[in-house]
Amino acid sequence: MNIGVPKEIKDQENRVALTPAGAAAALAAGHAVTIQAGAGLGSGYSDADYQAAGAVIGDAAACWNQELVVKIKEPLASEYGHLRNQMVFTYFHLAGVERRLTEVLLERGTTAIAYETLEDAQGRLPLLAPMSAVAGDVAVFMGCYYLAQCHGGKGTLPGIVLGEHYGKVLIIGDGVVGRHAARTALGLGAQVVMAGRRLERLPRLRAELGEQLGFIVSSPENIARELLDADLLIGAVLLPGAKAPHVVTETMVRGMQPGSVLVDVSIDQGGCIATSRPTSHSQPVYEQYGVVHYCVTNMPGAYPRTATQVLTHATLPYLLQLAQHGLAALTGDAGLLKAVNTHQGYLRNRTVAKALGMEDSFRLLSV
Repeated sequence: MNIGVPKEIKDQENRVALTPAGAAAALAAGHAVTIQAGAGLGSGYSDADYQAAGAVIGDAAACWNQELVVKIKEPLASEYGHLRNQMVFTYFHLAGVERRLTEVLLERGTTAIAYETLEDAQGRLPLLAPMSAVAGDVAVFMGCYYLAQCHGGKGTLPGIVLGEHYGKVLIIGDGVVGRHAARTALGLGAQVVMAGRRLERLPRLRAELGEQLGFIVSSPENIARELLDADLLIGAVLLPGAKAPHVVTETMVRGMQPGSVLVDVSIDQGGCIATSRPTSHSQPVYEQYGVVHYCVTNMPGAYPRTATQVLTHATLPYLLQLAQHGLAALTGDAGLLKAVNTHQGYLRNRTVAKALGMEDSFRLLSV
């Protein structure tokens, strides 16, 4: 099969969907790879690196004019004209982006295969997990950066200074994002409180992260109380394929101390904090009610080299399956079937259809 790898055009998105080693693996399996000139530069890979692997260097049109297009982020409006009856394999986050993208995918008959709704045999999200892990770490780094008074924060440095602990971090969600954020914040020496839905998970979480981890059952009352003295809030709530629920209300944000910082990692799926709105790496923050909001929709893009390597490692086996077998790869693989969000003019993931209020456009996909 012919595989196209366009250059990402989202603001300061320097990741690339395939490393040169990934391209070489696809070529060794008998597929052709066309990558857009300069697509890998932001991740430290030159066109010569891809040519040495056997890939063809082309322009955007050539990359999009392939049977299977692999990307990092959802197509933006300027890319809609490239969409057609083909497979596009990327993060779509349809419940959290402009509805027009879904409409265009349906109009063009595009088969949208979403990283974020693909499941493995255990029901886990193997293509969301790598970037969730990176985003959890990034959330702490960026939160600490913006807590600096010179960046609009209250001037608290989460960590240990001469044996004394400073700074409180509240993390809402105990999934991959939450656990990575907790590990990083605990490593700094901050006081960390995690909000989760099930208290019975606490022994396992403390075994993984450390006995010093604080834990509350996620409820409006508990979250509101912990926010009163939290320096950094990290929102890490996920309902696969669906719009994230607002677990932090506007009133709760009003109650936070001036100069506190919140990082909403759920922003790709609409955000889990009522005052969140999407931001970019060029304009990453805004202030509301005295609280600094960091809601960048492609947080792992801040560290493209690592993010590209980690993501290619996860996506490559599925990419090769799709390239080898096309939609026949879905046969007998219920988890891969869930990754298909649109196909032949219909929504094919029920959760995504419901989140968009487009149940009338949903049809079961049989292969």
